Amino acid sequence: MSGKAESGGGPGAWATFVESPLAVKAILAGVVINRLGAFLGIFLVLYLTARGYSAGHAAFALGAYGFGGVAGVVVGGALANRLGARNATVLSMTGSAFLLVLVYYVHSYPLITASVVLVGLFQTIYRPASAALLSELTSDERQVMIFGIWRLGLNIGTTLCPQLGFGLYRLGGHGYGMLFWGEAVVAVGYAVLAFLTLPGKPAPGAEPAAGRRAGAGAGAGVGEAAPKESYLTVLKDTRFSFFLVAALTNGIIYSQYLSTLPLDLTRAHVDVFWYSLAVSANSIIVIFVELPLTKYTQKWPVKLTAGTGFALVGLGEACYGLPLGAAVILTGTLIWTLGEIVGGPTFFAYPGLAAPPRLKARYISSFQLSFTAGTAVGPVVGGLLFQQLGHGVWPVVALFGALSTVFGVAGIRPIVPSAALSEQPDQEPVSEGV
Repeated sequence: MSGKAESGGGPGAWATFVESPLAVKAILAGVVINRLGAFLGIFLVLYLTARGYSAGHAAFALGAYGFGGVAGVVVGGALANRLGARNATVLSMTGSAFLLVLVYYVHSYPLITASVVLVGLFQTIYRPASAALLSELTSDERQVMIFGIWRLGLNIGTTLCPQLGFGLYRLGGHGYGMLFWGEAVVAVGYAVLAFLTLPGKPAPGAEPAAGRRAGAGAGAGVGEAAPKESYLTVLKDTRFSFFLVAALTNGIIYSQYLSTLPLDLTRAHVDVFWYSLAVSANSIIVIFVELPLTKYTQKWPVKLTAGTGFALVGLGEACYGLPLGAAVILTGTLIWTLGEIVGGPTFFAYPGLAAPPRLKARYISSFQLSFTAGTAVGPVVGGLLFQQLGHGVWPVVALFGALSTVFGVAGIRPIVPSAALSEQPDQEPVSEGV
């Protein structure tokens, strides 16, 4: 199948995947593998309460696991260029495999908590380096599609993981041993795959493959010193800092359908069937519609695509502020789901497109940290607001949606595709400054 754009659209998903380097295929496969085996976050509370710990202790341990994951993204971004994608992935997966088994066999609550923090940390160390390599090895005109494929793998793995975990739970005689060992084996399996397929640590001073694209972000020009590799350097890019605020705010909004909406449905005595139907519809639409739609949205200007996505997610969540019922729940969910599938691939691809080559991992990890932090604090923020405002929480969510849209549009600079640059070698690339 040709990778050339068909009438009205850009390269399709299958052509993009087939024509990608082996390392890209390995990273995309790793996303599915990891999410299929991500049992700890789903079953940790059930496991600890089954061992006799209180619900409070179990919830705290789950929060500690999430904190470890956020810390791992920060550490991974700092180490990405030093380790390279292969070494970062091998370290991340083998370390988390050992610690997963440790969680199962230790019996002291403080040790269990410390172990789950370290599991969360090691599990996410590889992500910035892996996403940076995915971006580096993909041409600009295919970045949105490749991250759409990445999101597809993430969504498929996340959807099937609970069923697979329950199957292992039943297979293990209603015990959790096979879950912990199963996740550890999956992690080691991906470590082996990464070792065999991903490139090693780049040579000192070597420019990443994506460096052939000029004029990205706040990168150094010809003859200038390369930008210092630090998160402070990322934050000095004012435009991208606006985008990080948008990512944080969007994460807060996105989490409300999982946290605040169920509370409001209970208050309004709405049949939980409609909520279950809406959540299921979201998963099905994202899995089956996002990539076919991305074939066309990848050709849109980045600012338009991401801005439309931000706006629709905020509008959809704000719809829950109408009198709750089946029609409102389904309509609101369909609107923000449309925003997710329109803007999601561009949203995740943009940090790699905007970053200077040597700062690609830092830009990506800053984005991952902002969005993850938003989804982590979102339920807390939504819960506190719901206690004070009740159903009136949704206009506040709408305000957050407006803020995410404004900051998102303000924070996205035009991207000059590498294909366009190659066609105009004698012209300076046009890129907006900070």
